[in-house]
Amino acid sequence: MKTESDTNRAHRPTRLGVIFRSLRYRNYRLFFVGQSISLIGTWMQRIALPWLVYRLTDSPVLLGVVGFVGQLPTFLLAPFAGVLIDHWNRYHILIATQVLAMIQAFILTFLFFAGAIEIWQIILLGIFLGVVNAFDMPARQALVVEMVDSREDLGNAIALNSSMVNGARLLGPSIAGALIAATGEGICFLVNGISYLFVIASLLWMKLSPRAIKAQNTHVLRGLKEGLSYAFGFAPMRAIILLLGLVSLMGMPYTVLLPVFAKEVLHGGSHTFGFLMGASGIGALVGALYLASRKSVLGLGKVMPLSAALFGFGLVVFSLSRHFMLSLVFMFITGVGMMMQMASSNTILQTIVEDDKRGRVMSFYTVAFMGTAPFGSLLAGGLASRLGAPNTLIIGGISCILGAVIFTSKLSDLRKRIHPIYVKLGIIPEVASGIQTTTELTVPPEK
Repeated sequence: MKTESDTNRAHRPTRLGVIFRSLRYRNYRLFFVGQSISLIGTWMQRIALPWLVYRLTDSPVLLGVVGFVGQLPTFLLAPFAGVLIDHWNRYHILIATQVLAMIQAFILTFLFFAGAIEIWQIILLGIFLGVVNAFDMPARQALVVEMVDSREDLGNAIALNSSMVNGARLLGPSIAGALIAATGEGICFLVNGISYLFVIASLLWMKLSPRAIKAQNTHVLRGLKEGLSYAFGFAPMRAIILLLGLVSLMGMPYTVLLPVFAKEVLHGGSHTFGFLMGASGIGALVGALYLASRKSVLGLGKVMPLSAALFGFGLVVFSLSRHFMLSLVFMFITGVGMMMQMASSNTILQTIVEDDKRGRVMSFYTVAFMGTAPFGSLLAGGLASRLGAPNTLIIGGISCILGAVIFTSKLSDLRKRIHPIYVKLGIIPEVASGIQTTTELTVPPEK
């Protein structure tokens, strides 16, 4: 005879079920499958394009130029794109960006196989894709909340997105390397273009309820000002975005310097570089799966600074290491810290933001996370030429740790300010509000 406890255990979800619980929503499941296929193609193109540029030009400078111009539009345009995303249909925007990105990949494919591809065309197509991404990234982030029926599963969906990206990050480059060696870079562009068909099809098969859009005749600049006042006038959002921006500016450029560590510090070759990138990617995947296993947004307030500090610590020890295996361990740690800080920041922002300003807030998130990358790369390159790559990473790691310390010093006050939002959303029961305020460091950052 079954007892009540036996019955409860039978209905209790497994750990795996908890991790992948957002996949029970049809719209999110379609999105996850389509994006998983498309992102493998995206990473293949990301590997093939700089390889092609260097083969055509033998110029590290042009390699840097192509990377810079491809990322700059995100920094310049994402905030304006966020205003339009709040006033337009996000679903339609995402379909449009996927179609435009597919066209860019097919143009690259045509130029390559026609034997007509030149560096100026690559630069122009990179700028074009950068403009598309300025709309795509915040629109994609803002649309996730419409794909899951329960706000409680929002953090899980965001973490699964991150695991999807890092799974593709591990598969895409390895496939690209084999294809480039066998057939050349063009096939990677072709596969990327075809892969967009899957995500476009998945979007078209979705059944999303139309989002209520407030009728406003707000000018774009006025809407941007309103978004800035909302995000940076509210201390929790300001603290999250600034910490993420600091970590991205000072810490994330480690990827630019990894070839230097592989060759000059660890005295290896391309395989050493590949292992270092792989260790970081595996760490990021583990961090994303850990966040996906969490059942609530509660607790992420302290996860953010701890993750930023872990990331910084990993960078510092990695920069001091002269042993390959030790370097792999701390690359893994940096990947864990980076992903947990990024995904937890995203989750809290998505939880507390008002829906009519979600596009703008996520555009600021995009600028902080992705838009600072070109400037961080330039800064890291300049510092490395004067101080050396190891000292540059030490400076970046210490900056991340200091940012985490400052954030933690304000966490108690931040938690008090955000507490009413969690009560209103039902994340914290109102009757427990007094206990929560005095005993738990569980709420997102505020000031």
